[in-house]
Amino acid sequence: MKNIAILGSTGSIGTQTLDVIKDNPGLFRAFMITGFTNSYLLIQQAIAFVPEYVIICNEEKYAEVKAALSHLPIKVLGGYEAIKDMVTHQDIDIVLTAMVGFAGLEPTINAIKAGKDIALANKETLVVAGELITELAKEHNVKILPVDSEHSAIFQCLVGEENNPIEKIILTASGGPFRGKTTEFLAGVTREHALKHPNWVMGAKITIDSASLMNKGLEVIEAKWLFGLEAEQIDVIVHPQSIVHSLVQFEDGSIKAQMGLPDMKLPIQYALSYPNRVKNNFKRFDFVNYPNLTFEKADMDTFRNLKMAYEALNRKGNMPCIVNAANEVAVAAFLKNEVGFLAMSDIIETCMARIAYVAQPTLADYLNTDKETRIFAQNLIMQMPLKAYDFNEK
Repeated sequence: MKNIAILGSTGSIGTQTLDVIKDNPGLFRAFMITGFTNSYLLIQQAIAFVPEYVIICNEEKYAEVKAALSHLPIKVLGGYEAIKDMVTHQDIDIVLTAMVGFAGLEPTINAIKAGKDIALANKETLVVAGELITELAKEHNVKILPVDSEHSAIFQCLVGEENNPIEKIILTASGGPFRGKTTEFLAGVTREHALKHPNWVMGAKITIDSASLMNKGLEVIEAKWLFGLEAEQIDVIVHPQSIVHSLVQFEDGSIKAQMGLPDMKLPIQYALSYPNRVKNNFKRFDFVNYPNLTFEKADMDTFRNLKMAYEALNRKGNMPCIVNAANEVAVAAFLKNEVGFLAMSDIIETCMARIAYVAQPTLADYLNTDKETRIFAQNLIMQMPLKAYDFNEK
């Protein structure tokens, strides 16, 4: 029995993790669950799974959660600091980090220092501070088990290949809802358009990132740290069917791929059960139903976010931290109809040019860079006039 701490249990990855735990009661236990502000769902999850600890990050919701669970043997805590503290609990075996964005960094650091294996769904942790995280994981003999479908695919392809050098990896992208569209088209898209992903059901932020290809850019940076690669060893290819989740090419030219239907529960289950595979009743892939699997080059001229992510990876230092913070602010503004789709890339590009570059950042530098970038990006947004069209009528 593994005790699992789920950071972000009310999000898409968190709810699917609880599904995996529910299907395997003899293998996994939800020891701790946390949510940001969705108190209703967090309460329902706590009633269903009766974990040892429930933490609501938004302290304004603490009293509500505490009262609703008062009849159960659950310790209820509130606030971000409680999450950072409780991930070190001696009874936790794996911390699944599914918090959105930069907020996942410090809890992950604390968990690693406490010797907890990390099931990583919060890609921003490695994007922002990949060198720091990987060094800490090595120092504390902690496994970083990827949950993203693409990185899980690479991870699975590398099992048994420890002594065989990687020539390159190929991350696949669905292309999102705007695959093949022009810049002129993108100038007029709305949040409603961008939230309609063709293959995956995800949270709003990651869905917008997928539409802009920033999600793939963040995955490129994450892959560098997970697998010890350079930028030129990481390719991105658009695969609209989302069946081939990613590929590894070895130095003899052989390529291994991991395939399956788009279902995040499989990489979640693999991360929790590694190195074992656990039988499940997930729907199986059938080649007959997919006679044509297609692949095409990613358009980095139209979707500039992917190109800027590669640039940030090559520049290293705190540049990926700048890109991540600027993107988080830009996406939040787009979701509130404050900026257009293409303006998100403009905001990121401006932040990359204007925020102070630090070649060898410490944790304090990452925290300062994140704060400075968010303030600067928000000021940019306040100065940007909306285009002439009405978002709500598109």
